[in-house]
Amino acid sequence: MRAIYPQQTAVTMTEVVMPQHTNPHGSVFGGVIMSWVDIAAGICATRHCRRDVVTASVDTLHFLSPVRLGWIVTLKAMVNYAGKTSCEVGVRIDAENGNTGEVFHTASAYLTMVAMGSDHRPSTIPPLEPQTELEKQRFEQAKNRITIRRKLRQMMADEDHIQLPSSPIRDDD
Repeated sequence: MRAIYPQQTAVTMTEVVMPQHTNPHGSVFGGVIMSWVDIAAGICATRHCRRDVVTASVDTLHFLSPVRLGWIVTLKAMVNYAGKTSCEVGVRIDAENGNTGEVFHTASAYLTMVAMGSDHRPSTIPPLEPQTELEKQRFEQAKNRITIRRKLRQMMADEDHIQLPSSPIRDDD
């Protein structure tokens, strides 16, 4: 299977915050941003996997500043790491006050997306081949996050004395 370069997966998505996206305080609902993040990550992962993908997890979604009615939201997504059947997508969300031109970094997130075959089971995906120093750094950081996610999943299962639902992500991914 031929490797994919991170830049080949890049997605830039732009939205305008409309009244239906906002709460009574005039700022965007967090769930709206989350939906946009999931869409951007899905497009990005589809470009890498060239098949249907599903969201397995959303990690470390941090809202850093409010986004107001009428502002322009830009989401940038790229695959950071690819395993056997899943990939990590990093998404950065910036908001621009169109009246002033001021841009705010408003949120960031990491999502794990799983490729699905026609049998609705996880399917093998191409490897990722980072090219730039930044892509290589993101690749290594993603490997560290994967290790942390696995440890956290195990700690939660041990602590709660329950079996967590099985994940579509294999431990060897």
